[in-house]
Amino acid sequence: MTAVAAIDCGTNAIRLLIAEAAPDEPPQPRLRLMRIVRLGEGVDATGAFNAAAIQRTMLAIDEYAELLRDANVQRLRFVATSASRDVRDRRPLLDGAFARLGVYPEVISAAEEARLSFSGAVNGLPEAVLPTHPVVVDIGGGSTEFVTTVDGALGSVSIDVGCVRLAERHLGHESRDAATAQQVHAIRADVRALMPTVVERLPQARQPVVIGVAGTVTTVVAMSLGLDSYDEERIHGASITLGQAVAVAETLTAMTRAQRAALPFMHPGRVDVITAGAWVLVEAMSGVNADTVIAAETDILDGIVTELGSSLPT
Repeated sequence: MTAVAAIDCGTNAIRLLIAEAAPDEPPQPRLRLMRIVRLGEGVDATGAFNAAAIQRTMLAIDEYAELLRDANVQRLRFVATSASRDVRDRRPLLDGAFARLGVYPEVISAAEEARLSFSGAVNGLPEAVLPTHPVVVDIGGGSTEFVTTVDGALGSVSIDVGCVRLAERHLGHESRDAATAQQVHAIRADVRALMPTVVERLPQARQPVVIGVAGTVTTVVAMSLGLDSYDEERIHGASITLGQAVAVAETLTAMTRAQRAALPFMHPGRVDVITAGAWVLVEAMSGVNADTVIAAETDILDGIVTELGSSLPT
């Protein structure tokens, strides 16, 4: 077995997966970490990276570099997504990461992001819970991807709405108060306006059951299940209905920041963006006529390490 690793640098979080891999064998995860760095802070408004956000990201990469060395990782793929696609100048991220890791981040397309997320989610879920026609909805910080099979190939659509982008746009930074009806209406309207594009370009995404990946979905599912801590094993493969997702979004809307932060399953880095993310999930499900979402803890990282393993020499 060979140690391989994937890093995914999104709008809200930078995540690491180290796994043992071999050709023709499923990878064995050894370490999975997430650090909330909010790389996309201000990107929606300015089109540029914030210096403080770059500093936070570099600190996380320093931590990851040490872990990669300790694990004797032989192959690493580092991908960057929505925020990095949106900025005019990517050099602060690219050069900083290269100096620390010796690898340049790949700023991947939305289609490549969707492909890898689909692979990680579908291959990581038990067959017993997989829908007949899987549709993966990946709600990120800056964008949301829809991906499914079309005549035996993968098709995907990306829309520029995500939990960080819409929280910054409509809720303000670190709002202490409950969200207003007007703010929620604006969030929902932004997503709803883009959903016709999704179903027009990818009509196969209209399915009664979808698979949801990333922290927004898993946190909403944790809340709907009433968990007293964040429990990956209970969340992975669990499903909730659209009505339950609406109930969670309405409850989060009525909460102050302190109340959201006190939820036992809430990651501190999601406190300011989960309300927006929950409504993105509601509108995404409604837009493709889905009544149920299945949560997947496996995602783009798992898709990457699987491909790294399959490319190893036999």
